[in-house]
This record gives sequence, C-alpha cells and structure tokens, in this order.
Amino acid sequence: MNYKMILYIMGQILKVVGGCMILPVIVGFIYGEQHVIASFGIPFVITIAAAILFTIKKPKNNSVFSMEGFVSVALSWITMSAIGAIPFVISGEIPDYPSALFETVSGFTTTGATILSDVESMSKSCLFWRAFTHWLGGMGVLMFVLAVMSSNDSRTMHMMRAECAGPNVGRLVSKSKYTAQILYGIYISLTVLEIIMLMFGGVPFYEAVIHACSSAGTGGFSVWNDSIAHYNSVYVEMVIAVFIILFGVNFNLYYYILIKKFSLAYKNEEVRTYFSIILIATAIITLNILGISESFGQALRHAFFMVASTITSAGFSNTDTSQFPVFSQTLLLILMFIGSCAGSTGGGMKVARIMIIFKTGIKELKYIVSPRAVATVKMDGKPVEKAVIRGASNYLIIFLIIFCVSLLLISLDQFSIEESASAVTTCMNNIGYGVGRFSTSGNLSGLNAFSKIVLCFDMLVGRLEVYPLIMLFAIKKNSY
Repeated sequence: MNYKMILYIMGQILKVVGGCMILPVIVGFIYGEQHVIASFGIPFVITIAAAILFTIKKPKNNSVFSMEGFVSVALSWITMSAIGAIPFVISGEIPDYPSALFETVSGFTTTGATILSDVESMSKSCLFWRAFTHWLGGMGVLMFVLAVMSSNDSRTMHMMRAECAGPNVGRLVSKSKYTAQILYGIYISLTVLEIIMLMFGGVPFYEAVIHACSSAGTGGFSVWNDSIAHYNSVYVEMVIAVFIILFGVNFNLYYYILIKKFSLAYKNEEVRTYFSIILIATAIITLNILGISESFGQALRHAFFMVASTITSAGFSNTDTSQFPVFSQTLLLILMFIGSCAGSTGGGMKVARIMIIFKTGIKELKYIVSPRAVATVKMDGKPVEKAVIRGASNYLIIFLIIFCVSLLLISLDQFSIEESASAVTTCMNNIGYGVGRFSTSGNLSGLNAFSKIVLCFDMLVGRLEVYPLIMLFAIKKNSY
C-alpha cells in the first residue's frame, strides 16, 4: 500500500475543501455576520495546514492502483466531512458534534436528510456552506482535483472509478484529466443556467444560488422549513424539477450532444428507461392522489415534482407526502431504491444497475427452461461484460447486508420498524426523507448519537457505492 501517495491525494482534496470555506466567509461579510471569521477561519487554517503537510513533498513512488484509489477516496470523504462539520459547532448553530457531522455528511453525500427542525433560524453563511457541500459532493471533490491536477492517467482512472457512481466508468476523451474538465464544465454550466432561470421566477439571488447548488448535487437542502412549497410557485417548482431530472442523467450524454453525436445519446437504453419510469410513475401517482387533490392540475403538479425529487434523490418537497395514499408512498419508496442514471449526481442503486440485474435474472430463467440456449445480457445493443454483471450482483448483495445490519442497529433507538427502515433507506439511497416522523414534513432530530453515526456510514456507503469504505476496512499492512 502506497501510504505516502494516499496522503498526497488527500492533501490535494483538502486544499479544495479549505479554499471553498472562503466562500461562506464572503457571504457572512455581505450579510454582516461577524461570527464567520472564527466559525470558518479556524477549520480553514486546520484544513490548509493539513493539506500543506500532506503535499509539501510529492512521493517519488506515485503509483496508484485500485486499492490506493478506493482508500484515498474513502479517507478523503471522511476527513472532509469531519472538518466540514466544525463551522456548525463553533458558530453554535449545531452545538453537538455528532449532529453537525450528520448534517455535513448529509451535505457532501447529497443526501439532504437533516436533524434541524428550524433551518430558517440559521445564519446566511452556514446555510450557504450547508448547501454548497451538496454542490461539492455532487460531482465529487476528487473529480474537481482531477480536473485541475496534472496526473498520471492510469492513476486518475482508479480514483475516478472509486468516486463516480454507476456500474462502470470510462473516459470521454483520451485523458482522464480532460474528461473531468468536460464533466465539471457541463456541471457548472447547468448550475449557472438554473440560477438564472430561478431568478426569472422572482427568486432572490442568494436563494437561487442555494437551491441551484442543492439541485445540482440532487441533495435537497433549502433555506425554508417547508422546502420548495414555501414559494407556492408552479414556475419555480417546474424549473427545479426539470433541472434535478437533468442532473440525474448520465453526464456523458451531454458531451455526446455537445459534439453533435445525437445518435449515441438517443440509443442510450438507461436514459430512455429513466425517463419512462418518471412518466409512468407520475401518471400513476397523479391518478392515485386525485381524490385528495383540489384539481387534476394540482395532482399532476405534486406527483411530477415528488417523482422527480425522489428518483433523483434530490429530497426537495412541494407537499407533505405523508398525506399521500399508502400506494403512492410505496411507489415513491421503490423509486428511492431505483435512483437515477449512472454517471449522474443522483443517488439510489442506479437505473443501469437495476436493468443489468433484471436482465441477468431473465437470462437465468431462460437457462433453467432451456439449458442449451445461449443468452447474453445486452445494454444499448451490446453484450455487457461479465465483470460488470458480477459487479452489479455483488453490489446488490453487499448493499442488502449493510441495509440489514444498519436496520438492526437503528432499531436500538426504539423507533417503529417502518421508521427505522425508512431512515436506513433514505440514507443509503441518499434521498433525504422517508415515512412517518422522517417524512417530508419531519426530520431526523430524534435519533441518538449512535444512530446518527450509523446513518453517516450509510450515507457514505450510498454515495461512494460500498467498495471504497469496504476497502478502507480491509487494508493490509503492505507498502511499497
């Protein structure tokens, strides 16, 4: 294990996180919040000092293989979450550290689950930092480092695979660095466009930035206790719904559109399935909640927004889903597990992985009926590699094991089985809300410190897709 290179990579990431802490300081000065100097200044100094210490000398052996890539990513996400929680504690806005850590992990992993019962009482600077962690975590801090860092290409691919969501990760262009630059360019452009669109709808600039950052990371943190419902605006809801759906699309498709390879974008089976699920689920829930809605238009409005928010793991809300019929709540729960597309900022198991598992099941059924039949799993008309199929199946097995263990541990908190399962589901799939007291009208403030730590682990498992954290706990004492 090349420990020196792992620390060097962590140092590069901490430089980005530390540098970003300057932004909430600027926000604080604009709004006259003097406490930001200490709240963000202390962790800024700690972060930059650690970053300089880790990167002061580049290791002679800069080899990075799969193990180093996974461990670097896992340690970096844990470290930046631990440091990112400090401003909340120093400012006194989230005084106990486990709660602050939960809120920060929820931000970086773009989960959007919160322990806060009154976000409107928070300072502008802390609300900005809270939402900006969504933006940083959406595309990935490491991806940003790769976009600006001149690196060995084989090294960066191992790290990209560790941080990027989905069953398979590849380059858009010959160099991983340029791939990262393209992806971040698209990410920033969409974020800016959403800010402009929200401002056209009368949303103040500060609030537009907050909600655009949350949308980009498909996280769901808002400046209002009642989330997007506060605006009571069809325009604002539809802008956010459309953008979170767009952020839930594989970013590779935007690149194909940019270079005018429209056929490659159109042939993508996962994206077609993703949009089909959204349309079908919206239609079903609209009909199901029609009886409790004032009109068909209102039912369609609430159904479309909540379907978009759930399948993309955004976690925004424009209504109280606990008032929905059980059927609609159950359908939303299923959408939580399905999630968005691979290579997007959305959470869940990913549409591509679900499709691969489903097609593998169909293939096995055909084999049982006709043992001599030759059947292959195909995506986009091409056979899926056995390694990808095996990876999808293994992911599902490990996911379910962690889910069951987490559910058992959370049950010690004496919540109902439905609420305990809801808390684990929402955190592992990076959604932000569940059922019962954890629905869109509630929060997770009732959890004890132990449950919050368990759910922090679950959120990291969901965002990093299991393997980096497992690799971290499976480190063997061998170094170069």
